[in-house]
Amino acid sequence: MRSTAISKPSSRLVLVRHGAASSNEGQSFGGWDDVPLSPRGVEQARAAGRLLRKLNLRFDLSFSSVLRRALWTQWHCLDTMDQPWVPTVADWRLNERHYGGLQGMRKADAVRFWGAEQVHEWRRGFHQRPPMLDPGDPRDSLGTPAYQGLARCQVPLGESLQDTLARVRECWNQAIQPRLSDGQNILLFAHGNSIRALLMILDGTSEDEIVAIEVPNGQPYVYEVTDRGKRYTRSDIPQIPTTTSKKETT
Repeated sequence: MRSTAISKPSSRLVLVRHGAASSNEGQSFGGWDDVPLSPRGVEQARAAGRLLRKLNLRFDLSFSSVLRRALWTQWHCLDTMDQPWVPTVADWRLNERHYGGLQGMRKADAVRFWGAEQVHEWRRGFHQRPPMLDPGDPRDSLGTPAYQGLARCQVPLGESLQDTLARVRECWNQAIQPRLSDGQNILLFAHGNSIRALLMILDGTSEDEIVAIEVPNGQPYVYEVTDRGKRYTRSDIPQIPTTTSKKETT
């Protein structure tokens, strides 16, 4: 359900996918690989900030994943909005889907090795997991500084979108939704697949529908929150013009 104007809800939630990262520019699988924003991604983050500032939105708290492309997008966006003082929370459960053995690989190389149909199923299927990493692989995040204190069952070796939805929903239920119910305005910076998971929660998007939805880099999704955090209505806001001729990738 959508409105055509921003009214006066009890609180607001804004979702922003990070700006384009080096993995996007190189057409490789980013996943939990901690790649930086590209110069184009920095500009996308600042463009999101300019739009939110124009909409005169003020925030009480900002969430992000622990990956630097989301953290940097958050910083550039808040700075451009002239709200750098907003408290921030970095939560690993908002990370991108973990692409397992595909992580860091160029998509064209994966297609040559496994075939286009199989790679498409791994990328866009809801239940399909990619080839899993072996424990102790250099790409295994267990025990690294950003994930200290997490158990093996919390740090994946590869994930489906269904797996990603489960951890995002846990973060939503425990950390985000209670604050919205209390009337706080929340800004959230995440990734293509973690935002897809949030769209399933907020919009009731089905498993079949979600796999076809593209989440643009740096384009805010603004929700009006009413009925003490039980009702979410997406507002129609101006679209930020795309700055690329390439199709964005995860």
